[in-house]
Amino acid sequence: MIVLTTPTGDIGGQLLELLLSRAPDEPLRVVVRDPAKLSGAVRDRVEVVTGSHGDADVADRAFAGADAVFWVVPPDPSAPSLEAAYSGFTTPAVKAFAAHGVRRVVGVSALGRGTTVADRAGLVTASLAMDDLIAGSGVAYRALANPGFMDNVLRRTASIRDEGVFADTASPARRAPLVATRDIAARAAELLLDPSWEGVGSVPVLGPEDLSPEDMVRTMSEVLGRPVRYERLPLETLAAGMTAGGVGDAFVRGMVDMMRAKDEGLDAGVPRTPETTSPTTFRQWCQEVLVPAVGA
Repeated sequence: MIVLTTPTGDIGGQLLELLLSRAPDEPLRVVVRDPAKLSGAVRDRVEVVTGSHGDADVADRAFAGADAVFWVVPPDPSAPSLEAAYSGFTTPAVKAFAAHGVRRVVGVSALGRGTTVADRAGLVTASLAMDDLIAGSGVAYRALANPGFMDNVLRRTASIRDEGVFADTASPARRAPLVATRDIAARAAELLLDPSWEGVGSVPVLGPEDLSPEDMVRTMSEVLGRPVRYERLPLETLAAGMTAGGVGDAFVRGMVDMMRAKDEGLDAGVPRTPETTSPTTFRQWCQEVLVPAVGA
């Protein structure tokens, strides 16, 4: 039995499709707040546990009889602290893993462990602490250590389409790895369907090249057939926009600290090797994902 959290999320949804296609006979259980967000065809093929996987009773029901779990902490903009948002949310699950003898857990986490900025990287620092919590529970654990997502560009779809502007906080020439969420889902599927691994480890998932914002807008311009320029946002502007949107102070600070740390090399601590490199290039992602989104 494989249990998936966040099965309607970006990574979780793609992972669910992969598992249903690659392992149609594998028993699957999903934990979801709103089962109506699952298609009828999916609901017919999986067991559904309704509720938040951060709730102790839900975790107890969800992980009973599970061999493997896909673990994601959903963002909580109203959390009183980052510790509460990550480790606090995960604690009931860790207890349920032990109580029900869960063997393997694959979690979505971040690059940064071992870098000089890891202890002041906001959301990433909290995510790494969550990894330690799960790793200490006795389960075999693989933390998918991810850089920034190519798919985050979609948050700027309107400004790319209407103004020809891609805005972010990174230094224009700063190169860093990016990864497509579909490649994260594919790596998670491989691990969840492989019963042979043991112990605790980190699995970096890097795209095939390091890119700067200037590189990204050059590729966007070529693929979209229209000029796109980069606009660097001050971290203060990012914080003000999040606050105006109702995001709590802890999450705002966590995001700002993470983005500052990324610009200081948070994602640069892992070498690109055949084992750490995923296949989707940014150009391919733009052709297959960004173009339809901009045209929609």
